[in-house]
Amino acid sequence: MDLKGFDQPGGSAGDTRSVKVMIAGGFGTGKTTMVRSVSDIKPLTTEETLTQASVDVDHLIGVADKTQTTVSLDFGKIGINESLVLYLFGTPGQERFWFLWNGLFKGALGAIVLVDTRRLESSFRAIEEMERQEVPFVVALNVFPDSRNYPVEEIRDALDIPEHTPVVAFDARDRASSRDVLVALIHHLKERSAVALEPR
Repeated sequence: MDLKGFDQPGGSAGDTRSVKVMIAGGFGTGKTTMVRSVSDIKPLTTEETLTQASVDVDHLIGVADKTQTTVSLDFGKIGINESLVLYLFGTPGQERFWFLWNGLFKGALGAIVLVDTRRLESSFRAIEEMERQEVPFVVALNVFPDSRNYPVEEIRDALDIPEHTPVVAFDARDRASSRDVLVALIHHLKERSAVALEPR
C-alpha cells in the first residue's frame, strides 16, 4: 500500500510515521476485544469487574453476559508496514466515563467507531462525538454470533452516516479482520485533504 502521504514533514522516505487512532463505540461493542486481537504488543487494558453496585448505572440490555468493563482506556500498537505504526486508544463506553474522551481525542488522526447492529443506539454518542470533534472515522459493524445480517446501506441510513464515510463489517475477535478495518481507515484518511492528515 502506498503510504507516502503519511511521511513526516521534512523527513526522509524511510522514516517511520506514528499515528494515533481512536477505537470508540458504545458499551459492549467490542473495543477492548479489537485492541487485544490486533495489537502487536501485549495491550494495556483498564478493565474492572462489573459489580452489583453498577446495575443501575451500566445498562446491560443486549450484553447481559458481559462481566468486565473498561474504566479508563485500552492501548495497543500495530505496525501496518515498515513505514507506518498505529497507536490504538480504546475509549470507555459507559456514559459515566465519557468525560475522559476529550483528552483521549487530542492528537488523533482518525477513529474507528464500533457498532453492534443489535443495539445501534449504543454507538450514537460516539458518532456524534466524531462529527463534533471533526475526527475522520470509519464505522465498523462488529459481527456477533446472534447478529442479523443487515445490508450496509440500511445501517448507514439508520445511523445517518454520510456517503463519504466507509461502513464495513468485521469480527473484532479476528486479527486479520480487525487489521482490515484499520487499513480501511488509512485509505479513508489518504483520500481526504492534506489538512485532514495533519495532527490536531
